[in-house]
Amino acid sequence: MAIKPIQFVPNPVLRKSALPVENITDKTLQLLDDMAETMYDAPGIGLAGPQIGELKRLIVMDCSRDDEKSELWQMINPEVIELSEDNSTLEEGCLSIPGHTAEVSRPDWIKLRFTDIKGKEQQIKAEGLLAACIQHEIDHLDGILFIDHISKLKRDIIWRKVLKEARQT
Repeated sequence: MAIKPIQFVPNPVLRKSALPVENITDKTLQLLDDMAETMYDAPGIGLAGPQIGELKRLIVMDCSRDDEKSELWQMINPEVIELSEDNSTLEEGCLSIPGHTAEVSRPDWIKLRFTDIKGKEQQIKAEGLLAACIQHEIDHLDGILFIDHISKLKRDIIWRKVLKEARQT
């Protein structure tokens, strides 16, 4: 396994749509393992292909708390097939926008279809933090950032800070 460099805003790769994975190869599985290692090292609870410069519909997540057993999800071509009409608001951050968080409102629960690392199609219903994390990571696959879900005023404040930080590095 290898830790991959995380792409930060304003890198344009973060605004591109990822392509579906047609065949699960050893390279695909290695990439998922590398993504998991990168996520844990960061540390974060989720990572999508575009965040490491790979425009592939791949996500990894582990929403377990420090006092819980680790639960790694590795998903290929995840797709939301149903969502709650009710929303919940949680504070979100992003490895590609380090040091910035905002409250984001998303559907309470989702039903998801994805292919697992063994090539089997899976369906799950997720709620709470896992549902928010899945939606956040799928947004990355579509070139959407969590700041796109907040008010223009808050987004502009974060964006100005991010651009200033980028100029200073």
